[in-house]
Amino acid sequence: MITKTYHIGGMSCAACAASIEKRTMRLEGTAESSVNLVAEKLTITYDESKLSEQDIISAVEKLEFTIKPFEEVTKVEAAEEDAGTKTGLILSCIFAALLLYISMGQMLIKGLPVPGIVNMHMHPFGFAISQMILALAIMIIGRKKFVSGFKSLFHGSPNMDTLVALSCSCAFIYSLVMTALMTKNPENVHNLYFESCGVVLTFISLGKYLESRSKEKTKDAITGLMNLAPLKAMLIKDGNPVEVDASEIKPGDVVLVLSGARVPCDGIVIDGEAELDESAFTGESLPVHKDFGASVICGSVNTSGSVYVEVRKVGKDTTLAGIVQFVEDAQGKKAPIQSLADKVAGVFVPAVMGIALVAAVIWLLAGYSFSFALKVFTCVLVIACPCALGLATPTAIICGTGLGAQNGILIRSGEALETTKNVDVVVLDKTGTVTKGKPIVSDILALDGYTNEDILSIAGEVEKYSDHPLAKAVAKARPSAAKAEVEDFSYVSGRGMKASLKDGRAVICGNAAMLEEAEINHSGADEFLIAKGLEGKSCILVSLDGKCIGGIALSDELKDGSKELIDKLRAMNIKTILLTGDSSGAARYVAKTLGVDKVIGGVLPKDKASVVEEIKKDGSCVMMVGDGVNDAPALVTADVGCAIGSGSDIAIDSADIVLMKDNPLDVEKAITLSRLTIRNIKQNLFWAFFYNCIGIPIAAGVLYPAFNLLLSPMIGGLAMSFSSVFVVTNALRLKTKKL
Repeated sequence: MITKTYHIGGMSCAACAASIEKRTMRLEGTAESSVNLVAEKLTITYDESKLSEQDIISAVEKLEFTIKPFEEVTKVEAAEEDAGTKTGLILSCIFAALLLYISMGQMLIKGLPVPGIVNMHMHPFGFAISQMILALAIMIIGRKKFVSGFKSLFHGSPNMDTLVALSCSCAFIYSLVMTALMTKNPENVHNLYFESCGVVLTFISLGKYLESRSKEKTKDAITGLMNLAPLKAMLIKDGNPVEVDASEIKPGDVVLVLSGARVPCDGIVIDGEAELDESAFTGESLPVHKDFGASVICGSVNTSGSVYVEVRKVGKDTTLAGIVQFVEDAQGKKAPIQSLADKVAGVFVPAVMGIALVAAVIWLLAGYSFSFALKVFTCVLVIACPCALGLATPTAIICGTGLGAQNGILIRSGEALETTKNVDVVVLDKTGTVTKGKPIVSDILALDGYTNEDILSIAGEVEKYSDHPLAKAVAKARPSAAKAEVEDFSYVSGRGMKASLKDGRAVICGNAAMLEEAEINHSGADEFLIAKGLEGKSCILVSLDGKCIGGIALSDELKDGSKELIDKLRAMNIKTILLTGDSSGAARYVAKTLGVDKVIGGVLPKDKASVVEEIKKDGSCVMMVGDGVNDAPALVTADVGCAIGSGSDIAIDSADIVLMKDNPLDVEKAITLSRLTIRNIKQNLFWAFFYNCIGIPIAAGVLYPAFNLLLSPMIGGLAMSFSSVFVVTNALRLKTKKL
């Protein structure tokens, strides 16, 4: 199976998207096909042995849509198309204004002067011909709607353009017949609908233009990310920096990043120091200090200093490219909530055509004129809006995932976004998730006249030869002017370190079991061991020449925001569970400090998935929060997998949500974002359904018998255009939200 994406041109509404999905799903070998109306993207998964790319292209082109690989669509093409649309719209607006001036000017503004040659009372034929010419000009400018509409109708997949083409064509042809009959009966001048045809088409074109402009704004997050990658780089050649195209650099090269420049690759700093702004990826406003050995991300900005960077990843392999792809994929996948709208959109246009025809026939049978029935028929066709239904979900998802990306919260799909709002249990890994995962010296016990500095000096000099995380923490904490010099050392697995000092004294730095094996009494440190053990801390005892002289306690500090996260989740009525492989004592201490509802300690990484599965059995919607590496099985098992503080490939592969910042509070932000987005989708869907359920009956004339109220096609066209713009504008409100 292979998955490919294509740009689809010419779609006007949800019915278009539905017809493409149906046609491509019928192709033998297609496993999945999804069309994103807003992104104008077809994502299709198919078996290459049964289906070729040309088969897909041919199937879509038979429906009269354009199709090309998504990556081949250029900004130049888009700009040219936009310029042409804008010019045509301006001309249509001018002609429509003249059309309204001639046809309704004196009705709207009493005493408005109208030239005699186009005056209805003085020259009815000139009045009709002038309107016909202006309406025809507008129809020629908007001819794509007629071509698309009628071709879609003939292919059995009518869309919004079909409704517009039918309504405007009927109004124009009827008016043309009335104009011809004016030679016998001048009173037919009152039965002209040229202005409805021209103005409706202009209103709809204006609405689509405003809609497309608004839709582009929903894509600002993606556009902003894509623009982060610099076009140029300072490549080091023969020891000198040379400016080259960023596309020319490759792994293993060395580049110079000066102050004010963007990093052109993912890499490692090999010389220099700088402050890099990584806010576009993490949402963190403060620059991050980078020096030797630090990793840098393509697209981050050097705010001060200069660094030499060894290139590790370029182009599509960079973290930036991965983030862009992650967000684009999310925006191209539908949320389950969209299924109802999709089903309605699939039958919407044929149903509206049927309603319009039935309404017209009923009014004719009731004894009303053909002119009246045509007005009803036209108004029903133009007021119906499948666009609002089709735009309701994808626009909100694009804005929601875009807002998340700007805050360092990457959401894999619309489904993950929707599921997250239902989370009622959050399972948290301990090390690296709610704690920093880097132990530090927290307490020191000094016995028999030794000082804290003595204990750290002796232990630090010995432990610096070990790679164990606890040993590294002790070595890091030793005084700058160490008083002990190590001559020989050895590591005892699972116990600690043995060493000999230059003055001949023997040192042991390890756990209680190691001292007991050496028959060293450590009773003076027992109270320290018990007290610190209850606090969930790890302890190292230090002996010198067979005598215990002290101990060092180390703790894994809580991350800033961990306690606040638990408080916020509790306020949201979300249960919290700490799930860790650490000892029960350490787990209970951290759990008590945080205030979580439940703690499960001593669980191996491979067993965490089973625990999550057990939690889900009572019907809870579970979010697992981990570091995305050893928690991968549990992340996949949970309803929502959330990888925190990691941009690793494994995190992106395993998690539904990736939090680029190392901040636990982003878990709450992700849930809040989901709730805001789904609420926005529901608002959009309500409006779309409400508008059509109210607008279509009114256009059909249900209020006419009781209130003598009948909409004109022009008002219907304006209302239809407004409904689509309203939905997109409502979705754009998400971009103003603060997480």
